[in-house]
Amino acid sequence: MNGSSASSVHRYAIVTGSASGMGLHYARQLAGRGYGLVLVDVNGMALDEQASHLSAEYPVPVLPLCLDLTSNDAADRLLAFCREHKAIVEVLVNNAGILLTSAIADASPQALSRIVHLHCVTPLLLCRAFVPLMKEEGCGYILNVSSVCAYMDWPIIGMYGNTKRFVKGYSRSLRIECAGSPVSVTTAVFGAVDTPLFSFPPRVRRLLLGCGVMIPPSKAVDKALKGLFARRSVVSPGIATKVAPCLLALIPDWLLSRLARRYAHLFRK
Repeated sequence: MNGSSASSVHRYAIVTGSASGMGLHYARQLAGRGYGLVLVDVNGMALDEQASHLSAEYPVPVLPLCLDLTSNDAADRLLAFCREHKAIVEVLVNNAGILLTSAIADASPQALSRIVHLHCVTPLLLCRAFVPLMKEEGCGYILNVSSVCAYMDWPIIGMYGNTKRFVKGYSRSLRIECAGSPVSVTTAVFGAVDTPLFSFPPRVRRLLLGCGVMIPPSKAVDKALKGLFARRSVVSPGIATKVAPCLLALIPDWLLSRLARRYAHLFRK
């Protein structure tokens, strides 16, 4: 399958965090390309509802799996689910994410463990599980979601940035290791995307969208998938992702500290 047309034998795309937000956009676009869907989310009620809608809208099989991706055995359970349903996985989109808005020393051990497992451990183990299978089948695309925050140790959301830095790093390593094989690894480096992840006031949100600093989720997903199927190494939609890495490196610690104290409330729900 080339990512552009349906096939009588469905190849599947796994999308984590697919009951809402960008994950749902990934699911819709991948179904439109003819992929069967393995939808994974911790919110079982929303997941079943969206799976029903997608099944009615697209002529592809849809397999919902309610799963807590922060659990130690999440990758094993997802692999077993795909084997049980004989789903040949050609696309893996590690989309699920959370935003921990807390100083590291103030966060609970459970919260720290949760974000590390969701952003780092489980996606890494999913890559380990599915890359060999994709190689055997002769085709595979992996999309790992990083962030412009990976280029800066942001206060208040420091754990978000540092876990996304790990994603960026291991994705490049895995891509190089897969060179010459039928499997490619693409890293999506997103800036501000208009999702509920950030609770900006409506006025601020409109301003950010108007000047291009924030982009709609449908646009971000469209660009990410185009880069994925073109087997690009990195996709970074939006103006912010182009200029921010250089500019952020120039900000001194004292200024970041002052900004954190003044604007941290914008990141809290």
